[in-house]
Amino acid sequence: MKKLVGFITSGLPENNFTVDLALSMKEAGVDTLELGIPFSDPVADGPIIEKASLKALENGFKLKDLFEVSSKIAPYMDTLWMGYMNPFFHYGMEKFLQKAKEFNIQGAIIPDLPYEEAKEYKDLFAKYDNALIDFVAPTDSLERIKTITANSSKFIYLVAYAGITGSGAKEDLTQVIENVRSCNTTPLYIGFGVDEKTAKEKAKDVDGVIVGSAFVKHLVDDSLSNREKISKITAIAKQIKEEIN
Repeated sequence: MKKLVGFITSGLPENNFTVDLALSMKEAGVDTLELGIPFSDPVADGPIIEKASLKALENGFKLKDLFEVSSKIAPYMDTLWMGYMNPFFHYGMEKFLQKAKEFNIQGAIIPDLPYEEAKEYKDLFAKYDNALIDFVAPTDSLERIKTITANSSKFIYLVAYAGITGSGAKEDLTQVIENVRSCNTTPLYIGFGVDEKTAKEKAKDVDGVIVGSAFVKHLVDDSLSNREKISKITAIAKQIKEEIN
């Protein structure tokens, strides 16, 4: 069974909604939740997720909100924190990992942390039984992939194209997928540009898909009630889970 990872922005529009949405997404077929940590300069994200981050910050989001929603979600579904290095660095990586252990958070996705710097944190993550997710790009050589994925855990994040999330670009990933498979048995999930229209094709040669903008576009739609937002997002989740399997 191929896996569905779903990204949502923490605390948007408020904490109780985030909890209700997350648990509804689990019922709809989402296997792993990425709880996005709002940040003012989300360099890997497109305009939809960037807008969501800024709205959450304008609403007063603080790290205590991340911890509050995590405490109510992670005991019931596989949950990761997705954020940029700045909040992790300023709060303290080990303090973050201590909180992750407390709340049953299983890993972190930090897209602006290059491999050369990420490897310095691997032992610390292992100390807390937590996964620091590795990224592979279409431009990576076989040797580079071998290096990046040598100590991968949980899953490898295959970036579907060079650029930002939600742009819908396309690249031939046949060779990079073959290269990852040739040197690693860690599950391979694909992200960037995955929605209900593209999921079936993108999931063909991988173990799971990562979906963000297709969900978050409804979070930032102020014409929808909270109930309607949950309804639309869970319907997309159900459709994608069916499409990829």
